[in-house]
Amino acid sequence: MSRVKGGVPSHQKHRKVIKAAKGYYSRRKNTFRAANQAVEKSLQYAYRDRKRRKRTFRALWIQRINAAARSHGLTYGQFMNGLDKAGVELNRKMLSEIAVHHPDSFKGLVDQAQKALEA
Repeated sequence: MSRVKGGVPSHQKHRKVIKAAKGYYSRRKNTFRAANQAVEKSLQYAYRDRKRRKRTFRALWIQRINAAARSHGLTYGQFMNGLDKAGVELNRKMLSEIAVHHPDSFKGLVDQAQKALEA
């Protein structure tokens, strides 16, 4: 049996990792062993944070809705409960957009929620 050397595939694999580590500091950008660890860890962070981003944005939307609702005399929970009872089916993303960019429309939603809570 002749001996098979793995030079070309190894270099390709190394080049791929070094390219992914572009912009890193020190040996992490040009030494395969350090770059490989850094790239693997960065991929773990990227996977984790794709899930976390959804939570972060939902929290932001809730904060915006809460601030806008409180400026009209309702808490976030009361406002959402009122919308639910009024049959308004808007998600938090759209509610926060309305609260930030269309305060007059949001005032209308607050009025609807208050009427539904009183009834």
